[in-house]
Amino acid sequence: MLLNFLIILLLLTGITGFAALSLIPNKKEEKLTNSYSIEEIIKTVDRVFAEILDKDYRRLNLNQKETMKRENIKKLIKKCLKKSAEGDEEAKEYIKDYIKEILLHKIMLNEENIEEVIPFHCTDKLTGQDKFEILLHLYYKDYKKDGLQKFLEKNRLETAYTITEAELEKAYFKEITHLSFEDKVEVIVQRVYQQYRGFGIIDRLREMKIDGISAGVSAGNLLGSRSGMTAGFLEEEIFAKRIGNKKEYHTGIKEEESLLDVWIFYKGRTIRLDFLRFPSERELMRVCKSIYRHNNPGFLSETRGYLVNDMKDGSRVVVFRPPISVSWAFFVRKHDNIITMDISRVIYDEGADQVIQLLKWMIKGCLSIAITGEMGSGKTTLLKLLIQFIEEHYPIRVYEQVYELNLNKAYPNRNIFSLRDSPEVSGQDILNVMKKTDGTVLILGEVASHETANYLIEISQISKMTLCSHHAETTEDLISYFKISQLREGGFHKEDLAEYQAANAINIDIHMENKNGHRYISRITEIIPYYKKDLPGGLVEATQEYYKRRTSPVTFETRDILSFIDGKYIIQQGFSVKSQGHILYNLPDSERQEFSEYMKGGGKL
Repeated sequence: MLLNFLIILLLLTGITGFAALSLIPNKKEEKLTNSYSIEEIIKTVDRVFAEILDKDYRRLNLNQKETMKRENIKKLIKKCLKKSAEGDEEAKEYIKDYIKEILLHKIMLNEENIEEVIPFHCTDKLTGQDKFEILLHLYYKDYKKDGLQKFLEKNRLETAYTITEAELEKAYFKEITHLSFEDKVEVIVQRVYQQYRGFGIIDRLREMKIDGISAGVSAGNLLGSRSGMTAGFLEEEIFAKRIGNKKEYHTGIKEEESLLDVWIFYKGRTIRLDFLRFPSERELMRVCKSIYRHNNPGFLSETRGYLVNDMKDGSRVVVFRPPISVSWAFFVRKHDNIITMDISRVIYDEGADQVIQLLKWMIKGCLSIAITGEMGSGKTTLLKLLIQFIEEHYPIRVYEQVYELNLNKAYPNRNIFSLRDSPEVSGQDILNVMKKTDGTVLILGEVASHETANYLIEISQISKMTLCSHHAETTEDLISYFKISQLREGGFHKEDLAEYQAANAINIDIHMENKNGHRYISRITEIIPYYKKDLPGGLVEATQEYYKRRTSPVTFETRDILSFIDGKYIIQQGFSVKSQGHILYNLPDSERQEFSEYMKGGGKL
């Protein structure tokens, strides 16, 4: 009996081992390709995955439990292949591990033949992309997503407009002295993955803590569909080709040096990577077609022309294609560069303490706030940081076009719920249902349409406090935009009434500026709705005031509470009596005395 039991156990063990090895590259199998080019390796990798997914484990005569186990592993591989192509980092690492096994045990990479894939030993044969990816791998190994930041800072490249190939080579020769076999394998695995299932040359770069990344935005026309004045201009455009440290100027369309360029947005600066570009229009198109696919937002078609979506890591991605745009292009905007919720890391100029104190009282006092400024000025970052001053027992509800703020991750212990519209559910429907979610503070993210602006005016009447961001340059422009939104979407017919409604919905305008990467609050402006007073007693004065109100109605006034002057923050005026009363009313008893002392000090620390 014991002998029979041992035989059965060995048979079961052997069958289980065989099934497991069928999913993992066989170390004893001969290599599947005689070529070590990246393209041939990708073909081999694709063939191996296809064999795994096509295998029918029911034919192995395993018991039901073991068959289901292997089928589940196959399903996991299939799922990870799909998710990795959408930017899922966990799925990506899973697929990269498989690729590594294929490289080592089916393609048989070793110390000798690995140089045939990428000539690591011969620097002169390495391309700019090779050198950059080697450097990025080493920095990622040491600093993870902070790797690019460390690289730029160490080589003093964070303020450059263009990082040239000469500057890259200087950094490479300074830092690369020896690469281990393991490092070489990891570089090749990443290269294979990014061309096979990833986002091409920006795959690893996109993961770094930067503000954003884009491509397809330089001069030129990849599709060759030039016509009219545009064609004449492009044909006569002057392009510069870098040769060493010199520039040779010539005319003509150079597609491979224009729309295929890669740009990064880093700490408010746009930086062109001169050494990194997509190898072809086809590759740029492939990345454009996959980078927006998270959560199946629909298809980018000639009719639709563009798509806005969020990625798995919370980044916002906008993709364009002809004919709505001159070429295929994508714009990824990231918001994971906030390392800590310490607001002093963002507001740090002289007088920053009084600014932070001012912001704290505005939020605690439930003033409705619009954060304005140009793109890249830090609006979303500041909005995200201000949430820390909201009373913890206030439920927060968020409406966004795409999920950019990711407040649940930033404040995991808070009562926060985010919503957005869809082709089937309108923003108005979302607003209506949001009213039934017991929200106290409502956040609209970026107000980028008149429809959304109208939503804000509406919800400001039912919430304790509203927060939003907008691209207005002045407070007058901000109120004017919301006034027009009320006239277009809100059913208003009188301009003065629509303007008054807008001024009554927004108490504070915090304006952000970005000067060469230096982000700061340029001013904090209070918006005070105008309450009509009685006409003057004298006939002449009363007549003048009457016609003034009829011809040029004043619905609000503004006062700058704080300004940024000569590199430092300066308190200009305190809160109005109306705002002081509003803040005091919403503060808990324990903080009212502290705020009163703050105001007695002139609004200063």
